[in-house]
Amino acid sequence: MSGADEAYSAGVVGPNAVIQLSNALDDLCGHPLAEAVFAQGGYPDLIDNPPDSMISETVPAGLMDVLWTSLSPAEAEAVARDAGRRTADYVIANRIPHAAKWLLARVPRVIGARLLLKAVHRNAWTFCGSGVCTVKMVPALTLTLKSNPIRTPGCIWHVAVFEQLFGRLVSPEIQVIHAVHSTEGQTVDRFEFRIRCARPETEMA
Repeated sequence: MSGADEAYSAGVVGPNAVIQLSNALDDLCGHPLAEAVFAQGGYPDLIDNPPDSMISETVPAGLMDVLWTSLSPAEAEAVARDAGRRTADYVIANRIPHAAKWLLARVPRVIGARLLLKAVHRNAWTFCGSGVCTVKMVPALTLTLKSNPIRTPGCIWHVAVFEQLFGRLVSPEIQVIHAVHSTEGQTVDRFEFRIRCARPETEMA
């Protein structure tokens, strides 16, 4: 994996960005509020008829905007975080081959994190949409999203997806640190994957 920029001009993302947001709202806030958020976002039918194929990135983006205007910041963050975790759990259960799970659980954590980050990059079209995804392995494991179409305050949804994926498949000691900066007039979200408690150096090589 070269880590070169890769853009997905179709502007579509996976349906779980919407399905798991609906589920999280239902469980944390109740069905009436979930219906209200989706109705205000302009997609009332998606509550009872969730999408089963790729959808326009504008759908989850709009729903996330409504989430932050309808709920308190703490409530919106809790829902977005829960939706992100649910999305990762779905991916683990339905999209990760058993052999890959077996391997990631047995290699040193740094190697496992690199392998998983490469896999995330290969499948970035499912969450990147029309944005640009880049990964780097040195000097730190990082993923950047330029013009991220599903931005939330602190990119809570993305952080939760990544922490759940890496936490369950590689190590619960992996932490995802988000930072934002601007380059060439475009917003860039940077996610750094850190191992909180290092094992002996022989494993980290």
